[in-house]
Amino acid sequence: MKNKKIKISGIAAAAGSIFMGFGWPFFEMMVHCKKKKNLTKKKWFGLAHIRMNHPRHKFEKEYEDGKAWCREQEMQDWYIRSMDGLLLHAYYLPAENAERFVLLSHGYKGSGFGDFAYTARFLHEHHCSLLFIDQRCCGESEGEYITFGAKEQYDVQRWAYHIAEKNKDKLPIYLYGESMGAAAVLMASGHSLPQEVRGLIADCGFRSMKGQLQDIAANWFRLNWVELLLFRVDLFCRICAGFRMKDADTTIAMKTNKRPVLFFHGMKDTYVDPRNSRYNYSVCRAPKELVMIPEARHLCSAYEDPELYREKLLGFFKKYDE
Repeated sequence: MKNKKIKISGIAAAAGSIFMGFGWPFFEMMVHCKKKKNLTKKKWFGLAHIRMNHPRHKFEKEYEDGKAWCREQEMQDWYIRSMDGLLLHAYYLPAENAERFVLLSHGYKGSGFGDFAYTARFLHEHHCSLLFIDQRCCGESEGEYITFGAKEQYDVQRWAYHIAEKNKDKLPIYLYGESMGAAAVLMASGHSLPQEVRGLIADCGFRSMKGQLQDIAANWFRLNWVELLLFRVDLFCRICAGFRMKDADTTIAMKTNKRPVLFFHGMKDTYVDPRNSRYNYSVCRAPKELVMIPEARHLCSAYEDPELYREKLLGFFKKYDE
């Protein structure tokens, strides 16, 4: 009898390990950040969905020129501590005759010099002092896990207060995010923010981590039993990374935020489905505008229709600076 129980326990343990094991590779790929393994990043960029949606696919010159401009600027290093003790880094670029501060929150496994390469110069030339934050686990910031906004929202909040401390002239502050960085900015708006924060700009932001991973698992990798897979991933997020997938969701913040929001999304985006921005726009109860660019893919709206994109940005600033 004793041997039978031991055998049953062994079978149950093995079955449990197999069940959980199917979720581990997806968690490792999507959540566990391997900063020192460049080969992983190259393989990730090799996916067709990433290639087609990256600005390099159609706008390589503009993208690389923007990155080169960023690298040429003399920027200051800023640091803060996250709520869970990570040392977070940002590059600060002051503007002459500055009229506002703009926090730039980059996307998934990205960088400010990449995601905002094309727009940063335009903003700076229009009197915006810029703070290029390195999201946790990216650039010079510490961290081991990407949390799809669950913890990044609090990092954005802390950076906003850090800007406010430095902002002796009480200039308007705007929180501008792209992709996952946009979702983090939207989530941050559900928490207390400095009075100087006048508005949010969200380009191609998703609604939730769960929804984004559902789309990736089903549409990119053609995986079956997506709900069961995400259940396993959520367990690993809780055990290893200290957050729940449901913590990365914009819904509550959009229903409580009172600050104006300018949404952008490319209608041909197959990285973050445009329905995400439509949803965020629909539940947002603050003053809002949604700008959909017909031919643009992911984060390509500023490249595809720069005149309209820049007009909307400057109009947003003009309307809410005072």
